[in-house]
Amino acid sequence: MARLGSTQVQVIASQGPHAVSVATVMGDAGLTHGGFYAHFNSKDALIEASVAKMFEDSYALWGRATRERSPAKGLARYIDLYLCARHLGERERGCPIAALSSDVPRLSPAARVAFDQGVRTLTALISEPLAALGRPALGKLASSVLAELVGCICLARLQRSRRAALELLEASRSSLRDRLSLPSTPNAVVSR
Repeated sequence: MARLGSTQVQVIASQGPHAVSVATVMGDAGLTHGGFYAHFNSKDALIEASVAKMFEDSYALWGRATRERSPAKGLARYIDLYLCARHLGERERGCPIAALSSDVPRLSPAARVAFDQGVRTLTALISEPLAALGRPALGKLASSVLAELVGCICLARLQRSRRAALELLEASRSSLRDRLSLPSTPNAVVSR
């Protein structure tokens, strides 16, 4: 399978896998429509590779947030980075779960498998600091944390005003830190 550039992935994330055409993706990458088949055997294969690449980028965000931090501080930092103003406005560079969840039922079986694997991996990553902090019911708790993160960013993107969206992000950041007994981050205005 061909390696995707960030431009191709961003086009698919911003427009949705069904709305984007092969010609658009290839044109944005500076390639011809005819050259597509040298890299992928179908549009479904392109979407599958895009989903996998989007999750790789999410794992990189996790790594930046948690590297050289205690489990509590790393998880708090990840929450702050996920629920930040920049992520709010960057669907194309953000979490693939929030960007693609409504599209998943219409994806090819292989793309759905890639999506499911990505969700399971992010859940496992969130479980690690929770385990280190001695939290019970790790799988359920990690799934709940991920669900709140994704749900919050989705709802914030639907708000009529930026102010309301930012207030929702802050309320969820604060609620998650309190629920998980994580250190508070004063004025958590962060960039991804």
